[in-house]
Amino acid sequence: MSTETTTKHLWEIDHPYYCSEGNFYKAGMHSIFESWAEFAEPSSQTPIEDLGNLLYDFDEDLNLLWRWDWKRADPSDYEYEIEADPDFEIPGDTLQLFFMLQRKAYNISVEVAVTEADEPAVREWLEAKALHMRRLWAPLLDVVATEAAA
Repeated sequence: MSTETTTKHLWEIDHPYYCSEGNFYKAGMHSIFESWAEFAEPSSQTPIEDLGNLLYDFDEDLNLLWRWDWKRADPSDYEYEIEADPDFEIPGDTLQLFFMLQRKAYNISVEVAVTEADEPAVREWLEAKALHMRRLWAPLLDVVATEAAA
């Protein structure tokens, strides 16, 4: 992992391109959580009712987190709403998480309302998932690193 990336706040990292929520082929595969604390609760429900919240504390080989995006609301996106209602509150930050439930081949997503104060807990959780992803790709990453060093 590059030093530049690890010193940035999670909301300062802009991934190339975007990812759509849910699953194009099946409705109801996107869940919204009101806070990081709610997402981290073992009893929280996800789009697949019998799953519980195995997305937070899960077997990484079954429920693979493959992308995350910390989104900040851009005030320019809400000019109409602010003009129409001066008391309009711009939505807060959200963390979008994208999973592949590998046993059932479900592509699902989760949206979690987060605050800057949540960043340490979110970063710790994401880093553990990144280590798992690195283990999956290690044989190729080691080759790339060796070739880059040569």
